[in-house]
Amino acid sequence: MAGETAKSAMAKADRGTEVTTPPELLAAPGYVARRLYQSYVALWTRLVDPVLTGPQFAVLTAVNKYPGVDQGSLAASVALDRSTMADIVRRLEDNGLIVRHTATHDGRRKLLYLTDEGERRLDEVNRRARRLDEDLMRGHSAADRDRWLREMTSLAAHWESLLAE
Repeated sequence: MAGETAKSAMAKADRGTEVTTPPELLAAPGYVARRLYQSYVALWTRLVDPVLTGPQFAVLTAVNKYPGVDQGSLAASVALDRSTMADIVRRLEDNGLIVRHTATHDGRRKLLYLTDEGERRLDEVNRRARRLDEDLMRGHSAADRDRWLREMTSLAAHWESLLAE
């Protein structure tokens, strides 16, 4: 009987039977989050920037908001662990978008600043990122957008808290 089931499935596949997402996956928050993330990354790469990643953009945005902040403090604000943050900062520095200065009173602290090129690049990428945001939410009210962002932020905070347990 198992052989017949496999043969039947192979015959259906040969005929191009439509395969849909199993409902069990659609009911799994992690699966849906991964779909959203994969789609977003693909759209970011196509419409915003094929080189500068979302996490790099987040670091540039945060450095712009808090010039002179230390690298360690900034990591948590952009949801990156310290080792990933160090790697991203190194790449941004290698590309001439930020500079690191050692704090005068604590040689272990690295203070971050945007370069002129970093400011220019952030402005350029930010314009395209905001257009992507508009495209993603087109057809939805501002109230819906605000509610969804609040709910997703709350969900992210909850999932992050589970990591700390």
